[in-house]
Amino acid sequence: MEQGSRDAAAQLRGRGIHVTAQRIAVLKAVSTHPHATAETITREVREDIGTISRQSVYDTLGVFVAEGLVRLIQPVGSPALYEDRVGDNHHHLVCRDCGCVVDVDCAVGEVPCLQAADDHGFEIEEAEVAYWGRCPACRDDRSRAGVG
Repeated sequence: MEQGSRDAAAQLRGRGIHVTAQRIAVLKAVSTHPHATAETITREVREDIGTISRQSVYDTLGVFVAEGLVRLIQPVGSPALYEDRVGDNHHHLVCRDCGCVVDVDCAVGEVPCLQAADDHGFEIEEAEVAYWGRCPACRDDRSRAGVG
């Protein structure tokens, strides 16, 4: 078993998740392609191990999200995206043109990064922030095209 597979298997065992080739492949695909859709992950897993159903990938991702191995993010207007950077409550930059997503560390302070002006009695555990704009490549394309 290669090192990446051993590491993935150890992560699964550490969370009490039954280790299978499919689960290892899904975890490796998420790690290799941060901010990937389930469709992208399915393609990657199929290239790695062959046949796997889309439903198996969704089910596996659901287990991983529930167990805290993978984080689900869903920028407005985007399909669900998965990443393995968990536990630090980081945020994201999202390009309005090409849809690329980039991690950005917390804006200020400790988790949950931003304090609500009024918590309405909630115990806040996490803040989800998406910064929207244009990535450098799309901004350059727009400049060359003479668009604002």
